[in-house]
Amino acid sequence: YSTDFEVHRNWLAITHSLPLSQWYYEATSEWTLDYPPFFAWFEYVLSHIAKYFDPQMLVVENLNYTSRATIFFQRLSVIFTDTLFIYAVHECCRCINGKRAAKDILEKPTFILAVLLLWNFGLLIVDHIHFQYNGFLFGLMLLSVARLCQKRYLEGALLFAVLLHFKHIYVYVAPAYGIYLLRSYCFTANNADGSLKWRSFSFLHVTLLGLIVCLVSALSLGPFLVLGQLPQVISRLFPFKRGLCHAYWAPNFWALYNAMDKALTILGLKCNFLDGTKIPKASMTGGLVQEFQHTVLPSVTPLATLICTFIAILPSVFCLWFKPQGPRGFLQCLVLCALSSFMFGWHVHEKAILLAILPLSLLSIQRAKDAGIYLILATTGHFSLFPLLFTTPELPIKILLMLLFTVYSFSSLKSLFRREKPLLNWLETIYLIQLVPLEIFCEIIFPLTPWKQHFPFVPLLLTSVYCALGITYAWLKLYISVLTERTPVRQKAE
Repeated sequence: YSTDFEVHRNWLAITHSLPLSQWYYEATSEWTLDYPPFFAWFEYVLSHIAKYFDPQMLVVENLNYTSRATIFFQRLSVIFTDTLFIYAVHECCRCINGKRAAKDILEKPTFILAVLLLWNFGLLIVDHIHFQYNGFLFGLMLLSVARLCQKRYLEGALLFAVLLHFKHIYVYVAPAYGIYLLRSYCFTANNADGSLKWRSFSFLHVTLLGLIVCLVSALSLGPFLVLGQLPQVISRLFPFKRGLCHAYWAPNFWALYNAMDKALTILGLKCNFLDGTKIPKASMTGGLVQEFQHTVLPSVTPLATLICTFIAILPSVFCLWFKPQGPRGFLQCLVLCALSSFMFGWHVHEKAILLAILPLSLLSIQRAKDAGIYLILATTGHFSLFPLLFTTPELPIKILLMLLFTVYSFSSLKSLFRREKPLLNWLETIYLIQLVPLEIFCEIIFPLTPWKQHFPFVPLLLTSVYCALGITYAWLKLYISVLTERTPVRQKAE
């Protein structure tokens, strides 16, 4: 079983057995509570159901405790909470216009979107094989997106505010929400050329949004503020001492940066430019979550990643403000904010790529250019999750599920846009095909070689670096598409 079973079992035990004042101080297990308070209360509610399955799982001291009843309850809780995700997908499908004709229901954009979301390979393996509650959380996000597309702005804002206090990683896309709500809800009218009517600014609407944010934050953080524990909660939510990269490098810019530093180090040692006795062995490739220093390239600080992320997000936010495209523009900005944060964020997990893939599904059925970008990002991003399932019995399962989803994605989107030019060019096609020999080498050939004993991190490094190239390419291609897209001559009031 993955370590996330023990993570969430421990959180069930903490919230059930200990008073509120100890939730963010308890450290019996290494898997301390590091999610926002709403998720802690979510675990608290689940714990009162879990006690009827196996009360021993709720004992804090029972580290690494497993039983059939415990695993069954955890699996069942994920399936049950996924009902919110299913409802959110239904609401998103209602937001898609049906202008594109289809003779068969299987070719309808709404049906294709439903399958791309409900059968998403990454979400399936992360939640139902690896084990997490991302479906429930993405349900909140997609439902908030649907409400904004339906112009139910206050509901959308409330859902997103609640989501942030369930899992703070969604702050990645907060700029998209903030700018879109300000542009579409706080300004009630536009000029004929699409520019804002400044006199239409509504202080009432701003006040209502502010009240929502304040009330949700007060409910979440208020009890800990009263207890004087807010600094402790913040330190748990943002543990900067964990290092630039996760144990398995997320396929982003820093993976390429780390690989370049490693390559320069090897070159420097061979050319006698560097002293081998002063270089820490496997500092970045030891598979540990810790701080480390680069050898040749400048070491990266949390502030540097914050600045890079801010600069990367800025153009998409400007486009959302100055080139309004309605809900479509909001989705483009949301995906770019998620991708930019994934590319340059501090200690990014590989699973965070789903934060861009899922909302991009909504764009993929509307325009061929976005469909091509989606196929690159989804195929590469999903492949980068393969190392999460590392046991031999899981190998055929992940390959089969990946193949089924990828074949459907390509065939359905190709059929939807069959009257337009090919979704991928020859270079993009070659890049994706090379994932096959990469998987064969990492999973079959490399374990049989003597290199496995001395360089166990090589398959992870190759997977991370190769996928980082594809994700970077998709990010740049989407950015160029958004920046070069023409603004409609006349923009109606949203």
